[in-house]
Amino acid sequence: MIPRILLGTALIPDTDKEMQLYQSGDLFSIKIPGRGDLMNSRVHGSEKALANLACEKLGDNTKPRLLIGGLGMGFTLAAALKAVGPDAEVVVSELVPEVVTWNRTLIGAPAGDPLTDKRSHVIVGDVADIIRQEPAGFDAILMDVDNGPEALVRRENDWLYSSAGLRATRAALRSRGVLAVWSSSPDRVFSKRLRQAGFDVREHVVRPHRAGKGPRHHIWIGTFRALAPVT
Repeated sequence: MIPRILLGTALIPDTDKEMQLYQSGDLFSIKIPGRGDLMNSRVHGSEKALANLACEKLGDNTKPRLLIGGLGMGFTLAAALKAVGPDAEVVVSELVPEVVTWNRTLIGAPAGDPLTDKRSHVIVGDVADIIRQEPAGFDAILMDVDNGPEALVRRENDWLYSSAGLRATRAALRSRGVLAVWSSSPDRVFSKRLRQAGFDVREHVVRPHRAGKGPRHHIWIGTFRALAPVT
């Protein structure tokens, strides 16, 4: 039996929860005690789908600027970099500094070490702060934060999926902007909230395994809809 080795731990800001990085042979996984894997290096099909579905909506934009909320193990970033051209910029916001360190030193290889790509730029901090600070700053925003609209790890993440957070996210997008949101489960209320915030919405059901197996993950793709004038 291949032993499981604890490589590192990190506290999640604003919580009492600890993330743990493990290695078992060529498999890396990040866990929270008492819960299953948050992510691992073998099952990442829906993270790639998040990037591919969003980038398909960029059309002929040769210099897109993207924001990814959540670095994870780098698979969404890697897929986005593969999908865009040489003049793109992909900004990644990661709340937990140790996750960035792990990607640079321990777990980057399975995703192809995307942080070494000159088009990528990582910011250690809350993606909500970037959204608030950069109006019309991005052509696409990809959210893979917590568990999706039902934040389970860090309650501050609820704002991202609230009506106020979605309006702020729309304001952070440029004309013809794209919002992509990953979730572990469906949420009809969230779909409605997206529409109310000014997005045309399409929901995709994707599987994390290459063979089309495993749980059903959900990805919302929101594109700009003209807002009615305020009277």
